[in-house]
Amino acid sequence: MALHQSLIDWMTRGVWLLTIVAADAAAAPIIPPPPNIASSSYLLIDANSQEVLVEKNASERIPPASLTKIMTAYIVEEEINSGRLKVEEMAPISVEAWRTGGSKMFIREGTEVAVGDLLKGIIIQSGNDASVAIAEYIAGSEDAFASMMNQQAQALGLTNTRFLNSTGLPNENHYSTAEDLARLTIALIKDHPEQYKLYSQRSYKFNDIAQPNRNKLLWRDRSVDGVKTGYTAAAGYCLVASAERNGVRLISVVMGTDSDEARMRESQKLLSYGFRNFDTQTLYEAGVNLQQQDVYFGRQDKVELGVAEDITVTFPRGYYEDIEVEMALADYLEAPFPAGQAVGEIKLTLDGEQLYAAPLVTFAGVDESNFFSRLGDSIYLFYASMFSDDG
Repeated sequence: MALHQSLIDWMTRGVWLLTIVAADAAAAPIIPPPPNIASSSYLLIDANSQEVLVEKNASERIPPASLTKIMTAYIVEEEINSGRLKVEEMAPISVEAWRTGGSKMFIREGTEVAVGDLLKGIIIQSGNDASVAIAEYIAGSEDAFASMMNQQAQALGLTNTRFLNSTGLPNENHYSTAEDLARLTIALIKDHPEQYKLYSQRSYKFNDIAQPNRNKLLWRDRSVDGVKTGYTAAAGYCLVASAERNGVRLISVVMGTDSDEARMRESQKLLSYGFRNFDTQTLYEAGVNLQQQDVYFGRQDKVELGVAEDITVTFPRGYYEDIEVEMALADYLEAPFPAGQAVGEIKLTLDGEQLYAAPLVTFAGVDESNFFSRLGDSIYLFYASMFSDDG
């Protein structure tokens, strides 16, 4: 990024502002409006920055149908990663699981099936029977498993979601939102990258029955590697899709379309719009020194400052060099203070609109110095302020 330091202003109350701007005057971003989407509720979000690019009725509570199984699989994967469950464990198949209606992986009552096979049946074949079987095996009953799902939803901050079963079969009190389903998918990809690979598998054969993945975007777009389809009469045809191109991952959620073809087409429209018009980059990494700050009354004279978390921003494609960076800081720090102390702020803006803001923190703590050192600093600052006041 062709940036240069254009201004260092000493400001009142001992605070200064460092502004870094593009070498040329920034032009207002010009991007086309989002496409028309034939869906009752939809959302497009960047998985890394979690910036929402397009949305309509994204916080509206709606039946999630088999998109419920994203959470069912997430719970299974949490159990596996914690060591409480192993993929090779054999789970008994109950009459209730075998009789569950809707989509199936065709497990048989009275048999045992490996957890890993049930997980594939849930993800690839959207098996309701597999979902009930794994719920019973993990929690003792589907009701108890639904309680686990709701606890996990709360932990992930899914505030408009409630699960009553592991399958998504209709129940008026079983609901979610496009926004919550997108954030659940982001957590799935981040927390369970190895298991997420199952979502791109195009077919799975069990009990001598081969079934294709219902997500047809896996065949239409090579950048798509998940996630899940859903359908009930109340929910319509739904799809959560995820695709990655050149290190940028987008997630689309389309709810309430009128056909299998429509959910694929509308999802493609959202993803194409996002990849064509937006970019995402990590501009500053956590733990990297961005600024050294003077320290007074301490056992060291300077301390390094930076951000505690990576700063990843999404912006209109082609406008990277127009992003402006501002760091607001006190002109010096007074010891003592701990590591991680917030002492300023970094802001990123584009055409006057804020893209991101985060605190600047100290990378080390500084203890107070001895009496004579503090006295010397006090005298120095006293005379420095006098000269500063004189202009």
